[in-house]
Amino acid sequence: MMIHEQARETPVIHHTDVLVVGSGPGGLAAALGAARAGVNVTLLERFGCFGGNITAVGVEGFAWYRHEQTIDSEGIGIEFEQRARALGAAVEEPQSDSHAIDGEAFKWVADTLVEEAGITPMLHRQFVAPIMEGNTIVGVIVESKAGREAILAKRVVDATGDADVAFRAYAPTNKQARQDMIGASVMFSMSGVDKARFIDHVKADPHTYSDWAYGQWTIETAGKEDQMFSPFLRKPFEQARKAGLIPEHLDTIAGTWGAIYDSGDLTYLNLVHLLGYDGTDPADLTRGEIEGRKQAMFAIEALKRYTPGCEGAKLRNFGMTLGIRDTRKIDAIYNMTEVDVREQGRFEDSIGIFPEFIDGYGILILPTTGRYFQLPYRTLLPKHIKHMICAGRITGGDRVSHAATRNMMCCTVTGQGAGVAAALAVKRGVDFSQMNLAALQSELLRQGVRIH
Repeated sequence: MMIHEQARETPVIHHTDVLVVGSGPGGLAAALGAARAGVNVTLLERFGCFGGNITAVGVEGFAWYRHEQTIDSEGIGIEFEQRARALGAAVEEPQSDSHAIDGEAFKWVADTLVEEAGITPMLHRQFVAPIMEGNTIVGVIVESKAGREAILAKRVVDATGDADVAFRAYAPTNKQARQDMIGASVMFSMSGVDKARFIDHVKADPHTYSDWAYGQWTIETAGKEDQMFSPFLRKPFEQARKAGLIPEHLDTIAGTWGAIYDSGDLTYLNLVHLLGYDGTDPADLTRGEIEGRKQAMFAIEALKRYTPGCEGAKLRNFGMTLGIRDTRKIDAIYNMTEVDVREQGRFEDSIGIFPEFIDGYGILILPTTGRYFQLPYRTLLPKHIKHMICAGRITGGDRVSHAATRNMMCCTVTGQGAGVAAALAVKRGVDFSQMNLAALQSELLRQGVRIH
Protein backbone atom coordinates (compact mmCIF):
# COMPACT_ATOMS: atom_id res chain seq x y z
CA MET A 1 0.00 0.00 0.00
CA MET A 2 1.27 3.48 -0.84
CA ILE A 3 0.17 6.94 0.29
CA HIS A 4 0.30 9.60 -2.44
CA GLU A 5 1.30 12.99 -1.04
CA GLN A 6 0.26 16.24 -2.63
CA ALA A 7 2.88 18.22 -4.55
CA ARG A 8 4.18 21.09 -2.44
CA GLU A 9 6.46 24.08 -2.60
CA THR A 10 9.41 24.15 -0.23
CA PRO A 11 10.85 27.52 0.83
CA VAL A 12 14.57 28.14 0.32
CA ILE A 13 15.76 29.44 3.67
CA HIS A 14 19.50 29.65 3.14
CA HIS A 15 22.27 29.84 0.53
CA THR A 16 25.87 28.90 1.26
CA ASP A 17 29.13 28.14 -0.49
CA VAL A 18 29.80 24.87 1.33
CA LEU A 19 27.18 22.83 3.18
CA VAL A 20 28.46 20.13 5.52
CA VAL A 21 25.80 17.57 6.44
CA GLY A 22 26.64 15.94 9.79
CA SER A 23 28.90 17.35 12.50
CA GLY A 24 30.78 14.36 13.88
CA PRO A 25 34.60 14.40 13.90
CA GLY A 26 34.62 14.28 10.09
CA GLY A 27 31.92 16.89 9.55
CA LEU A 28 33.19 19.31 12.18
CA ALA A 29 36.70 19.07 10.73
CA ALA A 30 35.31 19.58 7.21
CA ALA A 31 33.43 22.72 8.21
CA LEU A 32 36.47 24.19 9.95
CA GLY A 33 38.79 23.30 7.07
CA ALA A 34 36.47 24.91 4.52
CA ALA A 35 35.92 28.05 6.60
CA ARG A 36 39.64 28.51 7.18
CA ALA A 37 40.16 28.25 3.43
CA GLY A 38 38.03 31.37 3.03
CA VAL A 39 34.47 30.47 1.98
CA ASN A 40 31.04 30.67 3.58
CA VAL A 41 30.22 27.43 5.39
CA THR A 42 27.05 26.02 6.93
CA LEU A 43 27.13 23.06 9.32
CA LEU A 44 23.93 21.00 9.49
CA GLU A 45 23.24 18.69 12.44
CA ARG A 46 20.13 16.72 13.43
CA PHE A 47 20.86 16.80 17.19
CA GLY A 48 21.30 19.77 19.53
CA CYS A 49 25.10 19.66 19.65
CA PHE A 50 28.07 19.31 17.34
CA GLY A 51 30.62 16.52 17.76
CA GLY A 52 28.82 13.33 16.74
CA ASN A 53 30.42 10.27 18.28
CA ILE A 54 32.27 12.38 20.85
CA THR A 55 29.26 14.26 22.19
CA ALA A 56 26.08 12.53 21.04
CA VAL A 57 27.35 8.99 21.59
CA GLY A 58 29.93 9.57 24.32
CA VAL A 59 33.04 8.03 22.75
CA GLU A 60 35.63 10.07 24.63
CA GLY A 61 38.74 8.03 23.75
CA PHE A 62 39.68 10.19 20.79
CA ALA A 63 43.28 9.02 20.32
CA TRP A 64 43.64 6.03 22.64
CA TYR A 65 45.91 4.35 20.08
CA ARG A 66 48.77 6.86 20.67
CA HIS A 67 52.06 5.62 22.17
CA GLU A 68 55.60 6.92 22.44
CA GLN A 69 56.66 5.95 18.91
CA THR A 70 53.36 6.67 17.18
CA ILE A 71 53.60 8.95 14.16
CA ASP A 72 50.23 10.60 14.46
CA SER A 73 47.94 12.57 12.21
CA GLU A 74 48.23 16.33 12.39
CA GLY A 75 45.75 19.10 11.74
CA ILE A 76 42.29 19.76 13.12
CA GLY A 77 41.98 16.40 14.91
CA ILE A 78 44.94 17.22 17.15
CA GLU A 79 43.44 20.67 17.66
CA PHE A 80 40.25 19.09 19.04
CA GLU A 81 42.28 17.35 21.72
CA GLN A 82 44.45 20.40 22.45
CA ARG A 83 41.52 22.79 22.73
CA ALA A 84 39.68 20.37 24.97
CA ARG A 85 42.72 20.18 27.26
CA ALA A 86 43.14 23.96 27.29
CA LEU A 87 39.48 24.48 28.20
CA GLY A 88 39.46 21.83 30.95
CA ALA A 89 37.46 19.36 28.88
CA ALA A 90 39.90 16.44 28.88
CA VAL A 91 41.71 14.09 31.24
CA GLU A 92 44.72 11.80 30.82
CA GLU A 93 43.76 8.59 29.06
CA PRO A 94 44.71 5.43 31.03
CA GLN A 95 46.16 3.23 28.28
CA SER A 96 48.00 5.62 25.99
CA ASP A 97 49.83 8.90 25.52
CA SER A 98 46.68 10.90 24.89
CA HIS A 99 43.81 12.67 26.61
CA ALA A 100 40.23 11.44 26.76
CA ILE A 101 37.84 14.23 25.78
CA ASP A 102 35.00 15.07 28.15
CA GLY A 103 32.10 14.52 25.79
CA GLU A 104 29.69 16.80 27.66
CA ALA A 105 32.13 19.71 27.87
CA PHE A 106 33.19 19.19 24.26
CA LYS A 107 29.72 20.31 23.18
CA TRP A 108 30.82 23.77 24.30
CA VAL A 109 34.30 23.37 22.82
CA ALA A 110 32.74 22.53 19.44
CA ASP A 111 30.41 25.54 19.70
CA THR A 112 33.44 27.72 20.36
CA LEU A 113 35.33 26.39 17.34
CA VAL A 114 32.31 26.88 15.08
CA GLU A 115 31.72 30.44 16.27
CA GLU A 116 35.40 31.39 15.97
CA ALA A 117 35.48 30.16 12.36
CA GLY A 118 32.37 32.15 11.38
CA ILE A 119 30.48 28.99 10.39
CA THR A 120 26.69 29.22 10.15
CA PRO A 121 25.39 26.66 12.68
CA MET A 122 22.19 24.75 11.96
CA LEU A 123 21.24 22.39 14.76
CA HIS A 124 17.94 20.50 15.04
CA ARG A 125 17.50 20.10 11.28
CA GLN A 126 17.32 16.61 9.77
CA PHE A 127 18.56 15.95 6.24
CA VAL A 128 15.70 14.48 4.17
CA ALA A 129 16.71 14.51 0.51
CA PRO A 130 19.26 15.96 -1.91
CA ILE A 131 18.25 18.63 -4.40
CA MET A 132 19.56 17.49 -7.77
CA GLU A 133 19.94 19.05 -11.20
CA GLY A 134 20.66 15.98 -13.29
CA ASN A 135 23.63 14.32 -11.56
CA THR A 136 24.74 17.54 -9.82
CA ILE A 137 23.78 18.22 -6.20
CA VAL A 138 22.76 21.83 -5.57
CA GLY A 139 21.43 21.60 -2.03
CA VAL A 140 19.34 19.59 0.41
CA ILE A 141 15.86 19.36 1.85
CA VAL A 142 15.59 19.35 5.64
CA GLU A 143 12.80 18.82 8.15
CA SER A 144 12.56 20.47 11.57
CA LYS A 145 10.09 22.04 13.99
CA ALA A 146 9.82 24.77 11.32
CA GLY A 147 8.60 22.26 8.76
CA ARG A 148 10.15 21.33 5.43
CA GLU A 149 12.85 23.68 4.12
CA ALA A 150 15.50 23.88 1.40
CA ILE A 151 19.15 24.87 1.70
CA LEU A 152 21.09 25.63 -1.49
CA ALA A 153 24.85 25.16 -1.69
CA LYS A 154 27.59 25.37 -4.28
CA ARG A 155 29.28 22.26 -2.85
CA VAL A 156 28.05 19.60 -0.38
CA VAL A 157 30.07 17.47 2.04
CA ASP A 158 28.37 14.23 3.11
CA ALA A 159 29.57 13.61 6.67
CA THR A 160 26.46 11.78 7.85
CA GLY A 161 28.29 8.61 8.94
CA ASP A 162 25.87 6.51 6.90
CA ALA A 163 26.35 8.09 3.44
CA ASP A 164 22.75 9.32 3.61
CA VAL A 165 23.24 12.14 1.12
CA ALA A 166 25.24 10.07 -1.35
CA PHE A 167 22.82 7.13 -1.10
CA ARG A 168 19.76 9.28 -1.72
CA ALA A 169 21.50 10.99 -4.61
CA TYR A 170 21.89 7.49 -6.13
CA ALA A 171 25.65 7.37 -5.82
CA PRO A 172 26.76 3.72 -5.59
CA THR A 173 27.33 2.56 -2.01
CA ASN A 174 28.25 -0.68 -0.27
CA LYS A 175 26.91 -2.14 2.95
CA GLN A 176 27.74 -5.44 4.57
CA ALA A 177 25.11 -7.92 5.66
CA ARG A 178 23.66 -7.16 9.08
CA GLN A 179 25.35 -10.15 10.68
CA ASP A 180 28.77 -9.09 9.35
CA MET A 181 28.74 -5.51 10.61
CA ILE A 182 30.89 -4.36 13.51
CA GLY A 183 28.71 -4.34 16.63
CA ALA A 184 26.85 -1.27 17.86
CA SER A 185 27.20 0.06 21.40
CA VAL A 186 25.29 1.99 24.01
CA MET A 187 27.94 4.10 25.74
CA PHE A 188 27.41 5.14 29.35
CA SER A 189 29.16 6.67 32.34
CA MET A 190 28.92 6.18 36.10
CA SER A 191 29.32 8.52 39.05
CA GLY A 192 30.13 7.86 42.70
CA VAL A 193 33.16 5.65 42.06
CA ASP A 194 35.92 5.64 44.68
CA LYS A 195 38.84 6.43 42.37
CA ALA A 196 41.62 5.29 44.71
CA ARG A 197 40.05 1.91 45.45
CA PHE A 198 39.16 1.34 41.80
CA ILE A 199 42.69 2.12 40.57
CA ASP A 200 44.24 -0.06 43.29
CA HIS A 201 42.05 -2.94 42.11
CA VAL A 202 42.99 -2.38 38.46
CA LYS A 203 46.69 -2.32 39.34
CA ALA A 204 46.38 -5.48 41.43
CA ASP A 205 44.63 -7.37 38.63
CA PRO A 206 45.69 -5.70 35.35
CA HIS A 207 44.34 -6.74 31.97
CA THR A 208 46.08 -6.69 28.59
CA TYR A 209 44.89 -6.50 25.01
CA SER A 210 45.11 -10.27 24.75
CA ASP A 211 42.16 -10.35 27.18
CA TRP A 212 39.99 -8.94 24.40
CA ALA A 213 39.79 -12.50 23.08
CA TYR A 214 36.86 -13.47 25.24
CA GLY A 215 33.70 -15.57 24.87
CA GLN A 216 32.64 -15.37 21.23
CA TRP A 217 35.31 -12.74 20.42
CA THR A 218 38.58 -13.55 18.71
CA ILE A 219 41.42 -11.06 18.32
CA GLU A 220 44.13 -10.91 15.69
CA THR A 221 47.09 -8.80 16.82
CA ALA A 222 50.63 -8.25 15.61
CA GLY A 223 51.84 -9.89 18.85
CA LYS A 224 53.36 -6.70 20.26
CA GLU A 225 49.97 -5.68 21.68
CA ASP A 226 49.35 -8.86 23.65
CA GLN A 227 51.05 -7.89 26.92
CA MET A 228 50.29 -4.16 26.83
CA PHE A 229 47.99 -2.80 29.53
CA SER A 230 44.35 -2.34 28.56
CA PRO A 231 41.58 -0.91 30.80
CA PHE A 232 39.55 -4.05 30.24
CA LEU A 233 36.79 -5.39 32.51
CA ARG A 234 35.61 -8.99 32.33
CA LYS A 235 35.58 -10.75 35.70
CA PRO A 236 32.69 -8.85 37.33
CA PHE A 237 30.40 -9.86 34.49
CA GLU A 238 31.48 -13.49 34.65
CA GLN A 239 30.67 -13.46 38.38
CA ALA A 240 27.32 -11.79 37.72
CA ARG A 241 26.38 -14.43 35.16
CA LYS A 242 27.27 -17.21 37.59
CA ALA A 243 25.14 -15.51 40.24
CA GLY A 244 22.22 -15.12 37.86
CA LEU A 245 22.36 -11.31 37.80
CA ILE A 246 23.11 -11.28 34.08
CA PRO A 247 21.35 -13.74 31.77
CA GLU A 248 23.71 -16.53 30.75
CA HIS A 249 23.34 -15.82 27.02
CA LEU A 250 24.63 -12.24 27.39
CA ASP A 251 28.30 -13.21 27.10
CA THR A 252 29.15 -10.07 25.13
CA ILE A 253 28.94 -7.78 28.19
CA ALA A 254 32.61 -6.96 28.76
CA GLY A 255 35.00 -4.34 27.50
CA THR A 256 36.82 -1.19 28.45
CA TRP A 257 36.51 1.76 30.75
CA GLY A 258 37.82 5.01 29.34
CA ALA A 259 38.73 7.51 32.06
CA ILE A 260 38.21 8.12 35.76
CA TYR A 261 38.00 11.56 37.33
CA ASP A 262 38.83 12.73 40.86
CA SER A 263 35.13 13.55 41.16
CA GLY A 264 34.32 9.82 40.96
CA ASP A 265 33.05 9.82 37.37
CA LEU A 266 33.96 6.63 35.46
CA THR A 267 33.34 7.49 31.83
CA TYR A 268 33.29 6.08 28.32
CA LEU A 269 32.20 2.62 29.46
CA ASN A 270 32.30 0.51 26.32
CA LEU A 271 30.80 -2.66 27.74
CA VAL A 272 27.71 -3.28 25.62
CA HIS A 273 28.19 -4.82 22.18
CA LEU A 274 25.13 -5.39 20.02
CA LEU A 275 25.62 -7.75 17.10
CA GLY A 276 23.32 -7.99 14.09
CA TYR A 277 22.02 -4.42 14.12
CA ASP A 278 21.91 -2.22 11.00
CA GLY A 279 22.29 1.47 11.82
CA THR A 280 20.35 2.47 8.69
CA ASP A 281 17.26 0.55 9.83
CA PRO A 282 15.14 2.56 12.33
CA ALA A 283 13.60 -0.65 13.67
CA ASP A 284 17.09 -1.94 14.51
CA LEU A 285 18.03 1.42 16.03
CA THR A 286 14.94 1.33 18.25
CA ARG A 287 15.62 -2.23 19.31
CA GLY A 288 19.29 -1.47 19.91
CA GLU A 289 18.67 1.57 22.09
CA ILE A 290 16.29 -0.33 24.36
CA GLU A 291 18.31 -3.54 24.52
CA GLY A 292 21.56 -1.63 24.99
CA ARG A 293 20.29 0.36 27.95
CA LYS A 294 18.96 -2.83 29.52
CA GLN A 295 22.37 -4.50 29.17
CA ALA A 296 24.12 -1.40 30.53
CA MET A 297 22.05 -1.60 33.72
CA PHE A 298 23.04 -5.27 34.07
CA ALA A 299 26.67 -4.17 33.73
CA ILE A 300 26.32 -1.44 36.35
CA GLU A 301 24.83 -3.86 38.87
CA ALA A 302 27.70 -6.28 38.25
CA LEU A 303 30.30 -3.54 38.76
CA LYS A 304 28.64 -2.42 41.99
CA ARG A 305 28.68 -5.94 43.40
CA TYR A 306 32.02 -7.24 42.18
CA THR A 307 34.39 -4.31 41.55
CA PRO A 308 36.06 -2.52 44.47
CA GLY A 309 35.35 1.19 44.45
CA CYS A 310 32.06 0.83 42.59
CA GLU A 311 29.87 -0.25 45.52
CA GLY A 312 28.14 3.12 45.89
CA ALA A 313 28.23 4.09 42.24
CA LYS A 314 25.28 4.74 39.95
CA LEU A 315 24.49 5.53 36.33
CA ARG A 316 25.54 9.08 35.40
CA ASN A 317 24.30 9.17 31.81
CA PHE A 318 23.74 7.23 28.62
CA GLY A 319 24.98 8.49 25.30
CA MET A 320 22.34 10.53 23.49
CA THR A 321 22.16 7.93 20.73
CA LEU A 322 23.40 4.47 19.79
CA GLY A 323 27.04 4.20 18.74
CA ILE A 324 27.18 2.85 15.17
CA ARG A 325 30.49 1.74 13.67
CA ASP A 326 29.59 0.22 10.34
CA THR A 327 26.93 0.91 7.71
CA ARG A 328 27.15 2.32 4.17
CA LYS A 329 30.37 3.30 2.44
CA ILE A 330 30.59 4.97 -0.92
CA ASP A 331 31.99 3.14 -3.92
CA ALA A 332 34.67 5.78 -4.42
CA ILE A 333 36.92 6.65 -7.34
CA TYR A 334 39.53 4.76 -5.30
CA ASN A 335 38.53 2.30 -2.59
CA MET A 336 41.19 1.74 0.04
CA THR A 337 42.36 -1.81 0.72
CA GLU A 338 43.59 -3.99 3.54
CA VAL A 339 47.08 -3.79 2.02
CA ASP A 340 46.96 0.03 2.13
CA VAL A 341 46.34 0.17 5.89
CA ARG A 342 48.53 -2.80 6.85
CA GLU A 343 51.50 -2.01 4.59
CA GLN A 344 51.85 1.77 4.84
CA GLY A 345 50.08 2.74 1.62
CA ARG A 346 51.49 5.79 -0.16
CA PHE A 347 49.59 8.00 -2.63
CA GLU A 348 50.49 10.97 -4.81
CA ASP A 349 47.12 12.54 -3.96
CA SER A 350 47.54 12.17 -0.19
CA ILE A 351 45.41 14.51 1.91
CA GLY A 352 46.77 13.31 5.27
CA ILE A 353 48.21 10.42 7.23
CA PHE A 354 46.94 8.07 9.92
CA PRO A 355 48.90 5.67 12.14
CA GLU A 356 48.77 1.94 11.51
CA PHE A 357 45.80 1.55 13.87
CA ILE A 358 43.28 -1.13 12.94
CA ASP A 359 40.39 -1.82 15.30
CA GLY A 360 37.46 -3.87 14.09
CA TYR A 361 36.34 -7.22 12.67
CA GLY A 362 38.41 -9.05 15.27
CA ILE A 363 41.64 -7.20 14.41
CA LEU A 364 43.60 -4.99 16.81
CA ILE A 365 46.86 -3.46 15.59
CA LEU A 366 48.29 -0.57 17.65
CA PRO A 367 50.70 1.97 16.12
CA THR A 368 53.64 1.49 18.47
CA THR A 369 56.47 1.35 15.91
CA GLY A 370 56.05 4.52 13.84
CA ARG A 371 54.24 2.95 10.89
CA TYR A 372 51.51 4.95 9.13
CA PHE A 373 49.57 5.13 5.88
CA GLN A 374 48.43 7.99 3.67
CA LEU A 375 44.83 8.75 2.72
CA PRO A 376 44.20 9.47 -0.98
CA TYR A 377 41.94 12.28 -2.15
CA ARG A 378 40.18 9.87 -4.52
CA THR A 379 38.74 7.87 -1.61
CA LEU A 380 36.52 10.88 -0.77
CA LEU A 381 34.87 11.05 -4.19
CA PRO A 382 31.58 9.23 -4.89
CA LYS A 383 31.01 8.00 -8.40
CA HIS A 384 28.52 9.63 -10.80
CA ILE A 385 27.65 12.66 -8.62
CA LYS A 386 29.03 16.15 -9.17
CA HIS A 387 29.70 18.78 -6.51
CA MET A 388 29.59 16.24 -3.64
CA ILE A 389 32.49 14.99 -1.56
CA CYS A 390 32.45 12.59 1.41
CA ALA A 391 34.14 12.55 4.81
CA GLY A 392 34.40 10.28 7.83
CA ARG A 393 33.68 6.57 8.02
CA ILE A 394 31.76 6.53 4.72
CA THR A 395 34.83 7.00 2.50
CA GLY A 396 35.62 4.24 0.02
CA GLY A 397 37.36 1.07 1.15
CA ASP A 398 37.17 -2.62 1.87
CA ARG A 399 36.31 -4.35 5.14
CA VAL A 400 39.73 -4.19 6.84
CA SER A 401 40.56 -0.69 5.64
CA HIS A 402 37.29 0.44 7.22
CA ALA A 403 38.53 -0.91 10.58
CA ALA A 404 41.23 1.77 10.32
CA THR A 405 39.57 4.71 8.57
CA ARG A 406 36.40 4.59 10.70
CA ASN A 407 38.34 5.76 13.77
CA MET A 408 37.57 9.29 14.90
CA MET A 409 40.99 10.86 14.38
CA CYS A 410 41.12 9.41 10.87
CA CYS A 411 37.66 10.87 10.24
CA THR A 412 39.07 14.31 11.03
CA VAL A 413 41.77 13.74 8.40
CA THR A 414 39.29 12.92 5.64
CA GLY A 415 37.01 15.65 6.97
CA GLN A 416 39.61 18.39 6.77
CA GLY A 417 40.65 17.17 3.33
CA ALA A 418 37.05 17.20 2.11
CA GLY A 419 36.33 20.64 3.56
CA VAL A 420 39.42 22.25 2.04
CA ALA A 421 38.67 20.59 -1.31
CA ALA A 422 35.11 21.94 -1.18
CA ALA A 423 36.38 25.46 -0.52
CA LEU A 424 38.86 25.31 -3.39
CA ALA A 425 36.22 23.87 -5.73
CA VAL A 426 33.97 26.85 -4.95
CA LYS A 427 36.75 29.38 -5.40
CA ARG A 428 37.92 27.91 -8.69
CA GLY A 429 34.48 27.00 -10.01
CA VAL A 430 35.39 23.37 -10.69
CA ASP A 431 34.00 19.96 -9.86
CA PHE A 432 35.84 17.77 -7.36
CA SER A 433 37.03 15.57 -10.21
CA GLN A 434 38.94 18.58 -11.60
CA MET A 435 40.73 19.44 -8.37
CA ASN A 436 44.23 20.92 -8.58
CA LEU A 437 46.01 18.52 -6.22
CA ALA A 438 49.00 20.79 -5.71
CA ALA A 439 46.72 23.62 -4.57
CA LEU A 440 44.77 21.25 -2.30
CA GLN A 441 47.89 19.88 -0.66
CA SER A 442 49.35 23.37 -0.29
CA GLU A 443 46.29 24.61 1.61
CA LEU A 444 46.23 21.51 3.79
CA LEU A 445 49.88 22.09 4.67
CA ARG A 446 49.09 25.72 5.48
CA GLN A 447 46.39 24.45 7.87
CA GLY A 448 48.90 22.22 9.69
CA VAL A 449 48.12 18.86 8.07
CA ARG A 450 50.86 16.28 7.58
CA ILE A 451 50.35 14.71 4.15
CA HIS A 452 53.57 12.69 3.75
